[in-house]
Amino acid sequence: MQGTFIALLREIGRNFRDLLPILCVVALFQLVVIREPMPDLERRIGGAIFALVGLTLFVRGLSMSIFPLGEGMADWLARRGSLTLLLGFGFALGFGSTVAEPALSAVADQAALALTNAEAADGDDGQAARFSLFLRYTVAIAVGIAVAVGVLRIVKGWPITWFVLPGYALATILALISQSALSTVAFDAGAAATSAINIPLMLALGVGLAAMIRGRNPLLDGFGLVALASLTPMVVVLLFSLVLE
Repeated sequence: MQGTFIALLREIGRNFRDLLPILCVVALFQLVVIREPMPDLERRIGGAIFALVGLTLFVRGLSMSIFPLGEGMADWLARRGSLTLLLGFGFALGFGSTVAEPALSAVADQAALALTNAEAADGDDGQAARFSLFLRYTVAIAVGIAVAVGVLRIVKGWPITWFVLPGYALATILALISQSALSTVAFDAGAAATSAINIPLMLALGVGLAAMIRGRNPLLDGFGLVALASLTPMVVVLLFSLVLE
């Protein structure tokens, strides 16, 4: 018990070290550039402490439960040798982890508020909530498809460049064609779709699967799922922007 507590304190210290640069930047600009006392200083310090502890517990909880469970299921499915089950698991893994991704939720909420406020002066909270939910699930479906395609790529031994280079070229063309405000959200949504929750899961799935298949190199074939998972939402949201336009 004492060892677990000490390990938790060390993890909190590492997370504080990671958060310290942004805290210093905010404090420096507040004191040197803005030159005004920070409003509600006690409240903001308390919020930073809550964020630090919450982030630590969040990552620790994932490493104790979700990550080992996902790795074990991927290993079991790979040993079964069923490509259909493996693809289905890849889609479900990408979809479920992306829906739970807090970074994507923040981007979807902000994009929904910005778009609804731009269309109506008063802003419709219900419309913003519906659009945020639509954007999150659209991106989650796209990531699920990307993970399934990435699993198929590893099984077949296809190079990742066959997918990444044409995909980014298509995203660039769609961004140039589309005049919708949603097109600018696509790139942020693609980046936010791959964050703290699903990146370790996708890496564990890709590297573990490549290590189990004879003739595959875990370093060359196991990586690339994250790139596909970031790219596919961009293309899908850009296509939706053309349809809505």
